[in-house]
Amino acid sequence: MRYNQLGVTGIELSHVSLGGASFSHIYGNFDEERSLELIKETLKRGVNYLETGPWYGQGCSEKTIGKALKDVPRETFFIGSKVGRYEQDTSKMFDFSAEKTAVGVDNTLRRLGLDYVDLIQVHDVTFAPDMSVVLKETLPALEQAVRDGKARFIGIADYDIDLMKELVEESDIKISAVLSYAKSTLFDNRLQNYTKYFKNKGVGVINAAATGMGLLTNMGPRPWHPASDDVKAICRKASDFCKERNVELARIATWFTLSQPGIDTNICGFYNRSQLIDTLDVLEKGLTEHEQNVLNEVQLRFFDKIILHWDDVELPAYRAKMDELLKAR
Repeated sequence: MRYNQLGVTGIELSHVSLGGASFSHIYGNFDEERSLELIKETLKRGVNYLETGPWYGQGCSEKTIGKALKDVPRETFFIGSKVGRYEQDTSKMFDFSAEKTAVGVDNTLRRLGLDYVDLIQVHDVTFAPDMSVVLKETLPALEQAVRDGKARFIGIADYDIDLMKELVEESDIKISAVLSYAKSTLFDNRLQNYTKYFKNKGVGVINAAATGMGLLTNMGPRPWHPASDDVKAICRKASDFCKERNVELARIATWFTLSQPGIDTNICGFYNRSQLIDTLDVLEKGLTEHEQNVLNEVQLRFFDKIILHWDDVELPAYRAKMDELLKAR
């Protein structure tokens, strides 16, 4: 396993890390026993960073990871969690207030069964009512958590890289890491435009969703995926192309992402043991000649000179739902 330092924290993270979203019903039926075995197997194979949050199964992911880590020496792993996004109920989904943030940190530690997390992140800051709330309430509450020994470092996690950059520039509180997702992929590699900036600021770069949350797989995305039908159609054509050549699109997409420079760790949401082994295999051995040829064709045919994304999709939809709730009162 390859290890990289997270910004200037001194923490050495495995190049591949374990995402906690799969330890819920987000990507399929949740099986606790399978999840516990998978977490333990992942640690045995050299992965030393686990990423979770209360949003994933409304605490299910944190509880499952905590159960798996119960007898694991604390000095052998690093773990990150989040605050800000909590419930499925739209009216209670986001809360960036100082009070909720402080309670959220305590609840996370309780579910994980830990005294502290290595990284505590503000989850999906895009949905905050105003950035001043994040700057004046959320981040100070997290700074207090660090002072209290409940967390070591503070991070930001969001789809909007420009917004994370803005917070890094404006915050008086040290932001040690940013977590970007689905923007170091075959169809959208914009994270590469920002890695040098963050590195120069001493900010670690965490990437997630090498397959674009399922878009770049032969199976395709889950029904809840926010991408447009047009984006899904292009990715479906790419997966059909791969199927015809007996290649798994997720494998070549993962290799592409893991090969990108300037990223400290890549969060992978393994659903089963075979996905774990396949990801580590492609990291260590690379692609076969046939797979490399198919990757080149996929890039040329489907993703050349275009960027596929869902910028400005989720926030308007969320605000529309909130407006409906307000009118209904």
